[in-house]
Amino acid sequence: MFEVRGLSVSIGPVPIVRDAALALMENEMCGLIGRNGAGKTTVMRALMGALAATGTAELDHVDLLRLPAHRRLAHGVGYMPEDRRLVPEFTVDENIRLPSYAIAMDGVEQRLEWIFSLMPELPKLRDRRAPELSGGQQKLVALARAIMAGTRILLLDEPFEGLAPALAGRLAEVLAGLKTEGVSILIAESNELHVAGLLARAYRIERGQVAPAGANGWKAV
Repeated sequence: MFEVRGLSVSIGPVPIVRDAALALMENEMCGLIGRNGAGKTTVMRALMGALAATGTAELDHVDLLRLPAHRRLAHGVGYMPEDRRLVPEFTVDENIRLPSYAIAMDGVEQRLEWIFSLMPELPKLRDRRAPELSGGQQKLVALARAIMAGTRILLLDEPFEGLAPALAGRLAEVLAGLKTEGVSILIAESNELHVAGLLARAYRIERGQVAPAGANGWKAV
């Protein structure tokens, strides 16, 4: 359903990601596991168009790398950055709706209500501005924004980083609930213990190079 081949990214003269390949099946949750600085965030940003890249990234036979960044949203790709990137002047409601401002989306109100049903913590926060939220609450809002756009695939960069154990468990519950919704999910994580129970498979990234780490019951090597 989603296949990346030959993905290479350089920043200036320095190669950061080299000839990376990975694939996601329909309705599959897969990991991209590596230490800080291994290239996980670079892969995610390249797939979303924030960094120039060579190679291909085909989603249902459409090469996302050939599209402007905002048009990737239109193909059902949702992205949760490592640093959340909420708009501080926007309310929670507006931040979640942000993808619908960039592209024409049908059924925004219905999708928003569905997201609120997944994360019932959010409706009571919907009129607050982003700086009024805790770090954990901001993570939930960033995930909700990704889900708003991500009807086909979610790219989640370090979603568990910095979360207290209780909130990390809550986030894992939300992600587990998405397994039945027909969405494929790629999770980049440095701590594989956060995601081991969620993933069908994982890839290991080290010094910008990607290799499979196993299937069900996977063990990163």
